[in-house]
Amino acid sequence: QVHLVESGGGLAQPGGSLRLSCAASGFSFSSFAMSWARQAPGKGLEWVSGITSDSSDTYYAASVKGRFTISRDNAKNTLYLQMNSLKREDTALYYCAKEKVPVPRYGEYGRNDYWGQGTQVTVSS
Repeated sequence: QVHLVESGGGLAQPGGSLRLSCAASGFSFSSFAMSWARQAPGKGLEWVSGITSDSSDTYYAASVKGRFTISRDNAKNTLYLQMNSLKREDTALYYCAKEKVPVPRYGEYGRNDYWGQGTQVTVSS
């Protein structure tokens, strides 16, 4: 069965950094695009970033572009999200998610069929 396990969340100050990881198993990781999504208290699920199966292209929501970097290591079946210049509005539960195809178009990211349990990111001074 598809299994996605996020880690690396925690408390950071505004302007600080965190690096999230997602360990994937139960499917051919290198054959699918992957995404990060988040849910802040009282808000809906927001797509954050996506990456193609071979890392040839990456995409970001406008709210995080220039601050976050998505990457993957297919040999390790692991997805990453480097978060820099954190803002209080980045506080959310962050989810790793599997896409349904290897190379989605920008507008097609977020059509996820599986996601993990989430890791909490809190940005506060």
